[in-house]
Amino acid sequence: MWGYNRDFYAKSTLHFKNDGAPDLQNQYGTYDFKVYNVKAHDRPDFNGIQDLVNITIPQFNFRIGYFFNNKRDEGIELNYDHAKYVVDDWQTVRMKGSAFGRHFDNDTILDPANFHFEHTDGANFWNFNYVRRWNLLKSKNEKYKLNFIGRAGLGFVMPRTDITIFGNRVNNNWKIAGMCANTEMGLRGEFWKHLVLEFTGKAVAADYASCLVQGKGNGKASHFMLAAELIGNIGYQF
Repeated sequence: MWGYNRDFYAKSTLHFKNDGAPDLQNQYGTYDFKVYNVKAHDRPDFNGIQDLVNITIPQFNFRIGYFFNNKRDEGIELNYDHAKYVVDDWQTVRMKGSAFGRHFDNDTILDPANFHFEHTDGANFWNFNYVRRWNLLKSKNEKYKLNFIGRAGLGFVMPRTDITIFGNRVNNNWKIAGMCANTEMGLRGEFWKHLVLEFTGKAVAADYASCLVQGKGNGKASHFMLAAELIGNIGYQF
């Protein structure tokens, strides 16, 4: 199955920490601070769909799975969601902690020239799901069906994090940064027994425990995120 998504995020608290190894301390310094109740949005980039070369630029989904028993309609699948997470610039947030020997606890406006945070080459949810479908309607020859579909599973997040901190920007490499869990439900239409269309809603809880900040070894960022997705997929079953 292949499709696209829109994403909506609850507020999240970002934690940045660098222990300041001796060979790096002069360059990046030691810091340990949190940015509280940060608002963020997605970046669908749906204009890329019209160009087949760029169909992976928008927020897309990919699934491959297997139904164990067609009568019971139970199965498993590998589920990948390429979602994008972008912290809102210019919002006022509470920032508390220390950096370069100075302690602070104050409201701060997030100026993107000094601070910006996003997973836009993917917040990237990988999940291994249990799948269950229930038949709602079907034609007499069973070529056409309307089903209710449900999924739930666990997996990991593999973001590519683009961070500007203290005025220094690094678009980091991809990294397995933590774990995630999801649950999903919606409607599934089956046509001529093989063509599948799905429209679903999904809830995701993701713990980004260790994101890169200024490259490998130069600090880490962490945050726990709750997300809701609206998803449309097309697929083939055989």
